[in-house]
Amino acid sequence: MSQVVVGVSATSGSVLALRFAAEEARLRSAALVVVQAWRAPRPPASPGGHPPGVSIDAEAAFAQASQALRNHVAEVLGSERGVNCKLVRGTPGNVLLKESAGAGLLVMGAPRNWAVSQAPLLAHKLIYNAACPVVIMPPAPESSGDSALKRSGRKLASNAAKAAASAGRPGVRF
Repeated sequence: MSQVVVGVSATSGSVLALRFAAEEARLRSAALVVVQAWRAPRPPASPGGHPPGVSIDAEAAFAQASQALRNHVAEVLGSERGVNCKLVRGTPGNVLLKESAGAGLLVMGAPRNWAVSQAPLLAHKLIYNAACPVVIMPPAPESSGDSALKRSGRKLASNAAKAAASAGRPGVRF
């Protein structure tokens, strides 16, 4: 039995890609495998080479992210029965290429904002290196309730918060 693999982004949720993949799996009588790449969170850096005062339980974070993925799939598809949800340690490109080896189709969502994202490079990498056909779904339309000014304000505030959080901490990226 073949399978349809869908890569789900932790930030956007890849709702359109998830729905498309579920429908393709149904039409092909194939198993649906929902995959999300995961990397362990890093503890915050501390000045002067001292060990950080905060420790992060990577296994608990992994279990929490895995449950969040299952909850998201159940919310989008209505039920996660018959769906194999996999949270896999690694980068999105490597994880999806590995998962494509046993798939009949690989589906992923396009980035929401392609100008500041590495996702177009990911899509390009997958199209040329995947072991199966690849479908890139368009990004979900923005909600009509938000004006361009409101979205720009949120983006500006988010960037300001990230800049303040990483100030004086070289190598920290959000």
